[in-house]
Amino acid sequence: MNQKPIEDRFYNARTDPSLVVIEGFHPLKHAIRFGAELIEIVSPNLSELSALQAVYAPDITQAINGRVVIIPEDVFERLGPVKPPTGVMAIARRPNVDLTQLLADSSPAPVVLLENPRNLFNIGAAVRAAAAAGAAGVINTGNLDPWKPASLTSGVGLQFAIPTVQSTEWPDCNRPLVAVDLGGDTLPNFHIPDRALLAFGTERQGLSQDLINAADYRVSIPMENGVSSLNLACSVAVILYHWKMGQ
Repeated sequence: MNQKPIEDRFYNARTDPSLVVIEGFHPLKHAIRFGAELIEIVSPNLSELSALQAVYAPDITQAINGRVVIIPEDVFERLGPVKPPTGVMAIARRPNVDLTQLLADSSPAPVVLLENPRNLFNIGAAVRAAAAAGAAGVINTGNLDPWKPASLTSGVGLQFAIPTVQSTEWPDCNRPLVAVDLGGDTLPNFHIPDRALLAFGTERQGLSQDLINAADYRVSIPMENGVSSLNLACSVAVILYHWKMGQ
């Protein structure tokens, strides 16, 4: 094991592009289920962690037994800005996602494109919805990384379940580009094409005009009068389950 002080290891992992910090039991549970390469797991209370595991994830027993290092409570509290209430943290390798390979996938499942989202928790929740619905992957543009701890927490670690990649810009590819936009065709009458690239903008500004202009299709989610927008993850879930029900 790395002999640097544990506080240094976790601090450095937060800025290392090859690593991710997992805060809390539920994201750790999914990371293990979907094959994360764990470097270390720490907790101040093994009995509480074991109780959580027995109730919520007995399937990970073999993977986690003997891997948890018990550390003092005060040290655990210094490993991050907020102490996870479920009392466990870990460092794992960040999966290497090939964007070209993701976009070339021939399966009919859509890829979700998040254009410049502004909140890590919203990004994580969108990844969670995409994983639940069976999307082929998630591409995130802008300066917020979907693998940051806050996003992993709200995504309950499902970034490990679905190809999730950070890109400097939205990709040019041979997938039909579908812009989710208030000016588009109403969703109930819209058939999402196979292999669609489904583009979602921010809750306040929506999609950029450049992306809307480049879109092959535009679709809108019906809402009651006076309601101007949906949460990003809600929009992703609505569109993906419309696709899923139409398969």
